[in-house]
Amino acid sequence: MKWIGERISFNEHKDHTTIIISPEHNGMNNAMMGAWLGMWFTVGIVLIWSLFAFDLKKEEMLMIGVILLLWAYYLVRVTRQFIWLLFGKEKLKLDKRGLVYKKDIKGYGKATLYFYENMGEFESYVPNKKSLQYVWEKSPWIRGGGRLQFDYQGKYIRFGSKIEENEAKLLFQLVTKKRHDYMKIARREEKKFEN
Repeated sequence: MKWIGERISFNEHKDHTTIIISPEHNGMNNAMMGAWLGMWFTVGIVLIWSLFAFDLKKEEMLMIGVILLLWAYYLVRVTRQFIWLLFGKEKLKLDKRGLVYKKDIKGYGKATLYFYENMGEFESYVPNKKSLQYVWEKSPWIRGGGRLQFDYQGKYIRFGSKIEENEAKLLFQLVTKKRHDYMKIARREEKKFEN
C-alpha cells in the first residue's frame, strides 16, 4: 500500500488499482461533535416529554412541533456527518472497464460503475482559500465538496471530499494516469479479440 498525503492510500493490483480516501480525523472535533449530539438529543427528548407532561395550549403545541421538526432535521444531518467522520471512507477502483466509486461506511454503501467511454476528463477543483465556500467546507459539520470531478453523461461526479490542494494534485495525476493505462489495455484486448 502506498500513500498520497495523510488521508489517501492506494494499492496497485495486477488488473486494477484501488484508492481509499479517509475523512479528516481530528479527535477534538469528533469529541465536540459527539458532545453536541448528546446535548441535542437531550433537548429533543425534553421537548417531546413536555408535549405529554404539560397541559399546553394549541399554539404552544404547534410551536414545539415546529421546533421538533427543525430538531429532527439537524439531528439526522449532524448524526450522518458524525458517523461519516468516525467510520466513513471514499473508495475508488479503476480497471479496464471503468471507475467504481463508493461512499463506504463500515462496508455499507452503493458502489457505482462509471464506464470510461461515457466519462469526461478528470478535473481538479479547489476553492479559493479566501472564499466563503472554503471556510464553509472547513467546518466539521459539513462533508464538503469533492476536489476532483468528471462529467458523466451530463452530470458531474465528485470525489475527494475536503482533501488538501497538494493531495488533490497528486490524486488527479494518479487517477488520470491509471485511467489512460487501463484504457490502453482495454483497446489492446479489443484488437486481439477482433483478430
